[in-house]
Amino acid sequence: MGKAGAPPLVSPPLVDSHCHVVFEDFQGDLDTVAQRWRQQGVCALVHACVTPEEIPAIRQLADRFPELRYAVGLHPLEAGRWHETIPNVFLEACRQDERVVAVGELGLDLYKATNVEQQVEVLEAQLDVAWEADLPVIIHCRDAAVLLRDILAARRQAGRPVRGVMHCWAGTPQEMNWFLDLGLIISFSGIVTFKNAKVVHACARQVPEDRYMVETDCPFLAPTPHRGQRNEPAFVAHVAEAIAALRQCSIARVRQVSSRTAARLFGLGALVREPPLMEKDALAISASAPNTAHV
Repeated sequence: MGKAGAPPLVSPPLVDSHCHVVFEDFQGDLDTVAQRWRQQGVCALVHACVTPEEIPAIRQLADRFPELRYAVGLHPLEAGRWHETIPNVFLEACRQDERVVAVGELGLDLYKATNVEQQVEVLEAQLDVAWEADLPVIIHCRDAAVLLRDILAARRQAGRPVRGVMHCWAGTPQEMNWFLDLGLIISFSGIVTFKNAKVVHACARQVPEDRYMVETDCPFLAPTPHRGQRNEPAFVAHVAEAIAALRQCSIARVRQVSSRTAARLFGLGALVREPPLMEKDALAISASAPNTAHV
């Protein structure tokens, strides 16, 4: 307990910048799951979209949970479902609901699929939607960093730069720096808590302080100490704790800077209310973090 008469210490809020609570994994107990994420200080969630058919159900979740914002998009492994009417579906959803804060998850996955040309076509079309809607993108990239880098660099050269996040980061520090140089944010998932994820640990140490977020990607990739279980938004606290340990800073600092970045990228300012920090943490946040330059 603190000194008599002193106000209680309150942890800064957390943003789960990528989740999938619309999945059937949560159908039986989502209200209880929500109680747990609120108890952990999760003040906002960004719900990714796998297919357009999910949009009505995600919108209903946003009605049910006022802290939820969402994206519209088509996952690269669903590229075969693309048709020419989908961009209008996405744009209409953006116009109808101000809670749509991003396009995605979109991207490239050459680990589980080989339809490269089709994935690139679908990616480019969704990047066009994001440009027209003036929204950031949520990018899935697996075994495709060079190709994705080249696509995004070409768009930047053409005067149509992409803003957004590389979600569920699992690449190398070199790859991370490619996307940082293109203006993107890096989001760390439960992978950063895994003992053998040394490359991701290196990225978490090196990423600039104002360029990272935390996420669960639930129901997938439950962090330590919940590996093998269903992941859920409350577990994003473990991701923040792991990053704090890797960066040798306070958990409060990670919570605050990652939530600020999410609020800036997705326009979540109305949801992210920051309590005052202890003086030493406030000073640490305002200072440049050591050892976070591009390597």
